[in-house]
Amino acid sequence: MNGRALIDLTRLLDILEIEATVLAETVDGAREELRIPNCPGLTVGETARHIGSVYRMALAWIRTGDSPETWQREPGPFQSLRDYVITGTRELVDELARHDPAEPCSTWWAADPTYGFWRRRMAHETVIHRVDVQAATDLPIGEIADEVAVDGIDEILTLWFGHRLTVQGVVGTTDGTVAVRAGEKAWLVRVTTGGLGAWRVPGRDIDRADRGRVDAEITGPPSNVYRYLWGRMPERAVNREGDIDAINQMWALLRLATR
Repeated sequence: MNGRALIDLTRLLDILEIEATVLAETVDGAREELRIPNCPGLTVGETARHIGSVYRMALAWIRTGDSPETWQREPGPFQSLRDYVITGTRELVDELARHDPAEPCSTWWAADPTYGFWRRRMAHETVIHRVDVQAATDLPIGEIADEVAVDGIDEILTLWFGHRLTVQGVVGTTDGTVAVRAGEKAWLVRVTTGGLGAWRVPGRDIDRADRGRVDAEITGPPSNVYRYLWGRMPERAVNREGDIDAINQMWALLRLATR
């Protein structure tokens, strides 16, 4: 499977920096105990600590070539959550900017062993958590461009669902195939009692052979589908047709993949 992004990787690096700045500024001055909607138990403070920690984990992985055992997981003495996020972002962006995104780099996905993987992964991690803190603080949710959302849909389906759950040995309780459509792209998500898979469909049209085994379909504006798949929007935010049990099984497995 080709794990490369559907969006220009230079833009994804810019998105990472911009979204992290918005996240940090939103967190600054907000009450840490504010709850993140649709994420039981997660707060604004925990989200900021998580994202700052993830930036440092990724940087350590990139520099050492392997999954790190130790990195800074909390703000330092007298360091605000805002500064913890900002300094982590700057170091990571500076490191990624020094390398061509096509250059080989250790990652946790064999389909994309390049620096581009980290640009993409960290950008989408940041977009989703930026939405989280804005929602928790009752601020207007900033727009997610369609091409960013479409790439994010591709990432959550192919990397998190198709790859991560397979590595973990997760299977379904029943067989079912769900088509996902957003913008000009489409994907097929297959769940069986023997394994899982998700793949892009060329263009938006699903051919007759695949159409015959589709049990359900999810469609909607790219931003809504993106946030729905990440568990950040309710069912009514997208159109769900066909076998709802097949969709619910896929959605529940995504929660397992991304927890």
